[in-house]
Amino acid sequence: MAVPARASDRAYLALRGEIIDWELPPGSILGEVEQAARLGVSRTPVREALARLTADGLVAAQAGRGLVVTDISIDNIRELFEVREALEMQAARLAARRGDTAAFAALEAEFVAVPDLLERDDPARHAYYGLVQRFDEAMDDAVANTYLVAALRSLRTHLVRVRRLAKDNPARLSTAAAEHLLIVRAVVAGDADLAANATHVHLHHALASALASTEPAP
Repeated sequence: MAVPARASDRAYLALRGEIIDWELPPGSILGEVEQAARLGVSRTPVREALARLTADGLVAAQAGRGLVVTDISIDNIRELFEVREALEMQAARLAARRGDTAAFAALEAEFVAVPDLLERDDPARHAYYGLVQRFDEAMDDAVANTYLVAALRSLRTHLVRVRRLAKDNPARLSTAAAEHLLIVRAVVAGDADLAANATHVHLHHALASALASTEPAP
């Protein structure tokens, strides 16, 4: 992907990436002056970037602290998954009916190789989550529904942060890859019901994992 020319775009993508990767965890204060100096841009692009992040729901004003990275609560996660289940199960059905079999066959081979991928991936699991992103993009292309895709992409802004809660749990990532593999194989087979049911199982386990990750350590 080409690097955006506008300073505000670069600042937005940099801050968004750091928030999603938990390099800027919930509660981090995002002062214009400090972020401008750190990112090597003027305050105006940072101000524009922060406005976009606020619209995304990743940043919010907090009394006495200014703009901070928003928290992810148990209630937030449950609400996200209620919407996610409706959208992704329908997307799976449509992908199985309309999708490009060759594109999903290529993803099938990648998900089969996830155990080896996890052994050599970096601590932030960029390669693994890159594969998940390609899966999401393939689903978007397959559903051929601009309204559904727009809703999914808006939701994923927050889901990506939730997914990162499992980055230090290789066992869960391996299981999630097996669940994705079943979805992919259902799409390749053109089995809409199996694709939707496999998505339901995946989301059930993903929610349980996310909720467990938010529990305080004993």
